[in-house]
Amino acid sequence: MTNAIEASGLVKRFGKTTALAGVDLAARPGTVLGVLGPNGAGKTTAVRILATLLRPDGGQARVCGYDVGRQAHQVRQLVGLTGQYASVDEGLSGINNLIMIGRLLGQSRGGARARASELLERFDLTEAAQRPVKTYSGGMRRRLDLAASLVGNPRVLYLDEPTTGLDPRSRTDVWAMVRELVTGGVTVLLTTQYLDEADQLADDIVVIDHGRVIATGTPDELKDRSGGQVLEVEPASRAWLDRTAAVLARRTGAQPAADTESGLVRVPVPNASVLPVIIRDLDEAGVDLAEFTLRKASLDEVFLGLTGGRAPGQGGDHGQAGDHGPAGDHGPAGDHGPADYDGPADYDGPADYDGPAGGQAHIGGQGHAGPQHDDELRELERSPR
Repeated sequence: MTNAIEASGLVKRFGKTTALAGVDLAARPGTVLGVLGPNGAGKTTAVRILATLLRPDGGQARVCGYDVGRQAHQVRQLVGLTGQYASVDEGLSGINNLIMIGRLLGQSRGGARARASELLERFDLTEAAQRPVKTYSGGMRRRLDLAASLVGNPRVLYLDEPTTGLDPRSRTDVWAMVRELVTGGVTVLLTTQYLDEADQLADDIVVIDHGRVIATGTPDELKDRSGGQVLEVEPASRAWLDRTAAVLARRTGAQPAADTESGLVRVPVPNASVLPVIIRDLDEAGVDLAEFTLRKASLDEVFLGLTGGRAPGQGGDHGQAGDHGPAGDHGPAGDHGPADYDGPADYDGPADYDGPAGGQAHIGGQGHAGPQHDDELRELERSPR
């Protein structure tokens, strides 16, 4: 098996909206594949197809060698899925959440408790293990949610915007956990709106826009392909911003971006040989310099260039349920529950489960919002279980 995840020509339509229009992507075992794109680009739809939560209308996809359509059950035993918002049961303690998931996955009582304790220690939650999740901070809930997706020891983990809403320290903690998972051999597919997150974690990146792949490569390859270097010029007076931008445009052939707040003018440059000429032209134009810096392009600048200036988080979303996941997904392994669990919402837990009677089996890995399209709801009902 060359790739842990491999998709070719994926097509998905919701009524008249084409969410995916022939997407190809691949993730090597034990690496992080970053999937980037504006809202509505099709990122989450692709994840949901790879997690067997949606059927593609065209194309093929394999996870760990198994076809996501014909061998959905096998795929579900190998994947975990964590969405944007914590989906654990807030009324239960951290340890009882994990025990419940382990029991639903078929683990013995002792095995489920041992796995829960192991994960709580791994994610630095042992001291809070007996507390109700509703008392946890946002970062603690996110760590518990990640732990929940690992109860079944998945070989592939889908992280759909895992650090949305977290403070910088909590984001850094999640990054460290992802790196640890990859070191242990787990393959991670990461969607994110934070370009620095992709830059930090991703071995390879796929950029999707309007349902199509518009760029692939490592972070450095994408930066080099976009022009590679950015010149930042700060004139001594902001009254000279327009004059500075005109000089840079003439000498680089690119459209500079002038930031009136910072007083900087930025422009991509093909190579450093043009810099002495620019300095001379600025001097002749009567522009005194406060700063003149050449640096490597950031992933943010690459992304904006590829998507026509639409940053992550912008753009109209097509309302895929995958944004938060359907509340009633029937428990694919990636949604923390067993692949074929169809239990009612008022599930009372197994007889030897340590949680309170009547505790809901919060199976949906992203289960806070239902499908936003009738077409998608019907598609979910037809999805293999």
